[in-house]
Amino acid sequence: MKLAPLLVALAWAVAASAGDSGFQIEKADDRVKVTGEALDFAVKTKGYCTGIAAGSLVDKKTGFHDQGFGLDIVDWLMEPGSDEAYRDQLPGDLAYVFNNPWHGKRPKRSIEGPQICTKAGAMDPVLIPGADFLAVKQTWQYTLAAPQKTAGSVWSQTIVFPRGKRYFLSADKMAVKNSSDALFFRLDMPGHIKHQHGDTFSEVYLSYHGTIPPSEFAENFAPDEKFNYRRDTNGVPQRFIRAYHLRDPKTGQDGPWLAGMTLNPNDVSEAWCHQRNYVCLIEEIGERPIQAGQSFGAAYVVGYFDSIDEMNAVYDQYRGHSGLVADEHGWHLTPTAE
Repeated sequence: MKLAPLLVALAWAVAASAGDSGFQIEKADDRVKVTGEALDFAVKTKGYCTGIAAGSLVDKKTGFHDQGFGLDIVDWLMEPGSDEAYRDQLPGDLAYVFNNPWHGKRPKRSIEGPQICTKAGAMDPVLIPGADFLAVKQTWQYTLAAPQKTAGSVWSQTIVFPRGKRYFLSADKMAVKNSSDALFFRLDMPGHIKHQHGDTFSEVYLSYHGTIPPSEFAENFAPDEKFNYRRDTNGVPQRFIRAYHLRDPKTGQDGPWLAGMTLNPNDVSEAWCHQRNYVCLIEEIGERPIQAGQSFGAAYVVGYFDSIDEMNAVYDQYRGHSGLVADEHGWHLTPTAE
């Protein structure tokens, strides 16, 4: 789903005059670059899309940036169960091979695709400056579906950068075309960690597990071998926070924590933290019955923090929400995806 050219042009005209939002905006060839008081970042318009561009979220307080492939990056719509009986009929990248070190042993199948981040190719992000914030909105419509399923579910993402904060809020929503007993979508939250023998981070924190040293990620292991979370087996934690403590690979000096917080822990059905040449931090949202025409999603806080205590305090400020609404007049979190 793309915006009409006139609307895109108007959106850029509004974005260029950011006013009192506290952000400066520059449109480059394949991205939008934004400079803020506490954070710099970019949003891709071509190539690897959705969320915040890889390596672009810069903490102005410390100079550190994210170490992955992007933040809040979205993939397919999926269900539990195997596609082996009809895998040869699946178009594009819908085939999902499991029982391997990348995906683990649990059978899953793609319902709609393609994988947005790698296959959408282009996005038309709309930037909305407010009195003390900048909002970014993106949307895309799935074009592929499994046999006897209908393509056309719509993903929408709203991101809000409050002026002067070292974090942003975001929400992903799926307006679905297919009924399902357990539909879910997959995203990177906050994002993966590129590293060489743990040189870019000194520890990982999972609120449902605790802290983990880099030595645990020295060798590749499957998602369900270690540090795997399942709502149906582990129960719902008080907070759902996943973070890594950044480290300067040249000096070994610790920086801030980069955290991704899912504000309603009950929205997460499964969460991976495993090593596959990088630390892979994937979440799956939903996995509950839904009817065609309904929507579901989740809301998050992503950004930089000096301590786990600070993460907890910010989490508790925003907890319990699954949606985010923003326009030029303001923004607010909502209890359900809207």
